[in-house]
Amino acid sequence: MSCFSCLDTRTHDMRINIDTVPYLTDDSSVNGKVNSAKPGGGARSFTFKELAAATKNFREDNMIGKGGFGSVFKGRLYSGQVVAIKQLNPNGHQGNQEFIVEVLMLNLEPTQKPLSWNTRMKIAVGAARGIEYLHCKISPSVIYRDLKSSNILLDKDFNPKLSDFGLAKVGPVGNRTHVSTRVMGTYGYCAPEYAMSGKLTIKSDIYCFGVVLLELVTGREAIDLNKPNGEQYLVSWARQYLSEPKKFGHLVDPLLRGNYPKKCLNYVIAITEMCLKEEANQRPTIGDVVVAFEYIAAQSKSYEARRVSRKSTDSDRSREETKQSF
Repeated sequence: MSCFSCLDTRTHDMRINIDTVPYLTDDSSVNGKVNSAKPGGGARSFTFKELAAATKNFREDNMIGKGGFGSVFKGRLYSGQVVAIKQLNPNGHQGNQEFIVEVLMLNLEPTQKPLSWNTRMKIAVGAARGIEYLHCKISPSVIYRDLKSSNILLDKDFNPKLSDFGLAKVGPVGNRTHVSTRVMGTYGYCAPEYAMSGKLTIKSDIYCFGVVLLELVTGREAIDLNKPNGEQYLVSWARQYLSEPKKFGHLVDPLLRGNYPKKCLNYVIAITEMCLKEEANQRPTIGDVVVAFEYIAAQSKSYEARRVSRKSTDSDRSREETKQSF
């Protein structure tokens, strides 16, 4: 589930900022109440006591599923409505972020505007700068290892911040070319060489960033089993279009309705394709990616300013012509 869902949610950032690093965040606690989506009007809050009663104190025979971050129970509310209730594992060291995101996403109202192209580029620049800080601004470098959309938090102005560093690793030092470690991360984002060998490098993060870029461009999730066969795995589906400029349009989120600069789209997809190279040494450095996206973001702003100006001029001309017709 994407924290930067391509819908304009305007939700407040639920993390504490690290003052010295504007693109990274620290963890904060989860609100004590659980929200449940209800049609047409936000969400209803339940106390823990109500949820315990609905599941008969989270009785084991009411458990209908179990994942890495907690268990799901079948419950029955006082109204008689049967519901699924997710309980975060209190002894786990991960999952807070995903749990918060899920609560926020269930709070979404049904009519939300899609994120604009400029906002998507703003997110890309901020996320790239966060990775650049980890790779280049500290010594030894740090490999994030779990870059994904749900770990990119947005404040009300869509300023992105990286969160959840539970899987981060200190990068190779001296003559070492990689860090050998148990394969961890999120399926759909994991770099192929790391998934196969457990050899972790900073270029593993670059691959993950390529997947995030695909999500920003397409409005799709890295894995969506509700899609038709052949479209469920984003990277696999996108590869047929990534190397053919004439087909780039097939990748664009239809919710953008063509409101993006075609030249900037070409740049973004070209960078995305490089980030997703199967060979790690063929992927760009994060420094190069930051420079490229700062340029793309600036060009996108200019495009939007011109578009708004033209729209205003056309509107004025239309009003003047209407006056003259009378």
